[in-house]
Amino acid sequence: MDTIINQLIEEFQLPLHNPVLIFSLILFIILLAPIVLHRIRIPGIIGLIVSGIIIGPAGLNILEKSLFVDVFSTIGLLYIMFIAGLELDLNEFKANRNKSLLFGFLTFTIPISIGFPVCYYILGFDFNASLLTSSMFATHTLVTYPIVSKLGLSKNIAVAVTVGGTILTDTAVLVLLAVILGSHQGGLTIDFWMRLGISLVLFSAFMFLVIPKIAKWFFRKLESEKHSHYIFVLSVVFFSAFLAELAGLESIIGAFVAGLALNKLIPHSSALMNRIGFIGNSLFIPFFLISVGMIVDVSVILSGPMALIIAGTLTFVAIFGKWMAAWITQIIFRFSRGQRKLIFGLSSAHAAATLAVILVGYKAGILDANILNGTVILILVTCVIASFATESAAKLIIRNVDDEESLHLSYRANKENILIPIANLVNIDKVLDFAVLIKEKKSNNPLSILTVVPNTKEAEKTIIKAKEGLENYINEATASDTNATIMATIDFNAASGISRAAKEIMADIILLGWPQKTGFLEKLIGDKMESILQNTEKTLFICDFQIPLVNHKKLILIIPPNAEFEEGFAIWLHKIAKLSIELSVPIELHSTAETHQAILKFSKEHKVTLNLNYSHFNDWDHFMKLTENIGDTDIIILVSSRRGYISHFGQLDKIPQRLERSFPHMSKMVIYPQ
Repeated sequence: MDTIINQLIEEFQLPLHNPVLIFSLILFIILLAPIVLHRIRIPGIIGLIVSGIIIGPAGLNILEKSLFVDVFSTIGLLYIMFIAGLELDLNEFKANRNKSLLFGFLTFTIPISIGFPVCYYILGFDFNASLLTSSMFATHTLVTYPIVSKLGLSKNIAVAVTVGGTILTDTAVLVLLAVILGSHQGGLTIDFWMRLGISLVLFSAFMFLVIPKIAKWFFRKLESEKHSHYIFVLSVVFFSAFLAELAGLESIIGAFVAGLALNKLIPHSSALMNRIGFIGNSLFIPFFLISVGMIVDVSVILSGPMALIIAGTLTFVAIFGKWMAAWITQIIFRFSRGQRKLIFGLSSAHAAATLAVILVGYKAGILDANILNGTVILILVTCVIASFATESAAKLIIRNVDDEESLHLSYRANKENILIPIANLVNIDKVLDFAVLIKEKKSNNPLSILTVVPNTKEAEKTIIKAKEGLENYINEATASDTNATIMATIDFNAASGISRAAKEIMADIILLGWPQKTGFLEKLIGDKMESILQNTEKTLFICDFQIPLVNHKKLILIIPPNAEFEEGFAIWLHKIAKLSIELSVPIELHSTAETHQAILKFSKEHKVTLNLNYSHFNDWDHFMKLTENIGDTDIIILVSSRRGYISHFGQLDKIPQRLERSFPHMSKMVIYPQ
């Protein structure tokens, strides 16, 4: 008995050293801290940081800064930067790159411009110490990005501008840090600049030219090995972070660039993206936030008036500089109040990059202990303020967006129903991937996968067999946080069963796979398809994806005249825009000028940034001219029309047959609007 008690006393001796016990404690904190503080309306991020203070070396000394803690906190920080790059809307970023550049310039220069005179003239630091400390004001860490991601605002223009500005300003600060260190050590030689420049070029070339090709090959070759995809992505992230360090940059830059490099290959609504976000937000990122709290030493407040003066001054300058940058950005680009608060909330938290700059300066003898202690207080205060500001701004933007969408949306997005009839299992996985990408996230209705069984004596056995064959695809849809259900109906023919099921569930959209048998024309405009078109009024997509969706590079959208007057115009356009954004690919539009203007109006009203290249087209007698420059990685999307409707004309019925004959091994889609 005494032995057991002594063993327990030894195990619970502070600070803890048993890795299993340490990990258990961290998990309990991650579980309970956000739940407890949420009840008193304090953001969960603050709870994790405060928990880190309590259990850290300067608190109850339950945990010490060890290799175990450092590894997990580093993973969490890299994860935040990677997800920021991965979730960045590249279409939005490209459309607003000048805004990101300007914000990056403002959030870099304003804090330095304010901070340098304060440090040099008021606090009395020397030149190098003043420049290095003021550069610390310009840095910021996306500590509050998980709030934005959780609330579904990662694709908002304010987020795109801030994330772009973050990587620009942090890169500039880290380069400035290298320059200051070189100056302090007398090493600003031509060799220094050449080595830095060459390493940056080589790193960028490898990340944006080599990594995407390797990833594309890996995803294609191991398409069915879904779990290996996640391991591959993690490997890329940490190897990229290592390469960034070799190039003379911080590892966080490498992780962010890895996210950008893989952005187009991992759609936001995919199962892989869900796995990445789930594991990061559940484990690695909370671990990092706890480690931020463990850095804070509250006792520095009691170490004398000078420490308090420096801490207060540094904190005020850091917050004021970031607020000024956000305010000026709002005025220039006419952002809303909520977007300004969101930019300020995302860019005002100082943590990893700030600490890296100050620690390097402290170890090099440029900065003293008072600046180091003041910076630790600055980290705590800015993280708390940033958390409140980000959550408040995000909720304000969501309320405003919901109000605007209620005025513009022309169909019941919150009750959207998508029906996927399955004739065979060939390429069904790609059709389901497409359904997951375009499904309205506000809708709680599951994807309805339908199998129609002939009315024979073997009908029951056939239904059971069909359901078993679809189970794996249901599991894959569930992995992407998308509910799916299997429907089975007995009917004398498939068209009748599909029409009846669509009415029963009040389907808004029907997704059909491309007929696999020869004689496509007969199948498409014959009895089966004609029956579906006549007996269902809803939007119909007929899909043929020859390669994985993420491997496509362009959407070739061909629209007939007057399509903008069809009732279902907004529905299918919303889905194609969503597909373009999810895959980060441009749309090559071929239509009349009137249809083009209607699409631009839709984009403005719904605040959707479309990467659109327009080409006037109305010569349907020579339709195949459009296909002369189409590549193997393009998706041909033809918007057709039901007979008797305003945009229908004779040639439309013949074009699907011509597409099948000319491009049997290319991805294509035919849309029949509501």
